[in-house]
This record gives sequence, C-alpha cells and structure tokens, in this order.
Amino acid sequence: MAIFLIGFMGCGKTTLGKKLASKTGFTFIDLDKVIEQAAGKTIPEYFARHGEAAFRELERDVLQSTKFPENSIIATGGGAPCYFDNMEWMNKEGLTVYISLPPAALASRLEKAEEVRPVLKDHKGEALISFIAGKLDEREPFYGKAQIIASGLGLTADKLWTTISDQRK
Repeated sequence: MAIFLIGFMGCGKTTLGKKLASKTGFTFIDLDKVIEQAAGKTIPEYFARHGEAAFRELERDVLQSTKFPENSIIATGGGAPCYFDNMEWMNKEGLTVYISLPPAALASRLEKAEEVRPVLKDHKGEALISFIAGKLDEREPFYGKAQIIASGLGLTADKLWTTISDQRK
C-alpha cells in the first residue's frame, strides 16, 4: 500500500514519514527529491528557470508516472494535491493522510527551520502567519479530500500508524 502524506510545508510530512517508514519497514520516498532527480536541478532552480506552471506539470508527471514500491510512504510537496487531478489520483492509488496544523504553528516551525523556503523569504511574524492562513484557505478544499485528516499537534509516528491501521480495518 502507498501512503501519501499531504499538508502545508512545515507540517511534518518528511519527518513523520521517515519515522513511520522506520517503524513499519515501509520505503520512504520524498517526492520533491524524485522530482529533482527527474529535472536534474533543485526545485527552486527549476521554478526560477521554468516558472510555477511548468513545475506543476513536472510534479504531476513524476507523481503519476512513478512506480512506487508496494509498501511505501510518500511525502508530497505542499502544493501537489492542489493541481490537476493529483488528489483524486493519490486517493485512487493509495491512502492519503493530511497532516493539519494551524497557521501560527506552521509559521513557528518554518521560522525555526534550517531549510530556506524561497516563497517565504519576504514574510516574518504576523505577515508569515497571514500568508500561511491565506494559502491554507486556498488549499483546504484539496487537503480536505484526504482519507485521513490528522492533527499535527503532538502527532507521533506511533499515533499516526494507529490512525492508519484503524482506517484500514
């Protein structure tokens, strides 16, 4: 079974995905890394050179053409579910889990993160919270189609696996 982790940047898709894979023996896949391998450049470089529309097409093509291993956990990019038919495709191909966090919690995590997110570079403090809230408003209709919606507050790999196991029964 493929488990697709979706949610806004900073919600914990990669961190929880790696821990969940370690716990279950599933293969962890970071979709952004697969996209970078396919493109031969980083996502920020691809964005700068080709623009968002071309990136979203590449993202869809990589997502929908990759043969994921039988038992895998795939951390998607934050926008992946919101373009084309990606959310419907993921729901058909596996189990989708939305890791939900409020804007202030996301902002706090993103301000502390080592990774620089180009889209956030001009936003700090309240401006960052407001930016995230606006993006979440746009994305919630897509994120809300997930088969499991899990609060990211205090979420551990153990809690997430219990929720997934209960859903599969």
